[in-house]
Amino acid sequence: ETFMVMNGDLLTTLNYSKMIAFHKKEKPIVTIAVQKRSVKVDFGVVKLNHSQELVGYIEKPNLFYEVSMGVYIFEPKVLRYIAKGKKLDFPDLINLLLKKGERVCAYPSDDFWLDIGRPDDYAKAVEIFEKSKKKFL
Repeated sequence: ETFMVMNGDLLTTLNYSKMIAFHKKEKPIVTIAVQKRSVKVDFGVVKLNHSQELVGYIEKPNLFYEVSMGVYIFEPKVLRYIAKGKKLDFPDLINLLLKKGERVCAYPSDDFWLDIGRPDDYAKAVEIFEKSKKKFL
């Protein structure tokens, strides 16, 4: 059956039921929960043409990306692409699926999401959870 996998180092209020409904409606092999995030570049960014001539200059821009929230819904068919006993990183799996012509969808979310992979983020997550337990239960 369809199954969900998520990273163990995150805190989120993502509505899993809505994500699953999206996945069932769209019918991809994988759905990845994503969220828009900005990355501040602390330098002036130059744009060049093929002759290395400057064609643009942006001072310390904010770049925006859709980033994985670490929550995924899979169809069982995905298991055919995972060799038994061999390491396969998630990005490699997704790129393999795309190369093989499989449909992979993104589920955009603006729900609360915090990656807690670093000690500072973990402390922040504990503080947020203690203040707002009802949001996460």
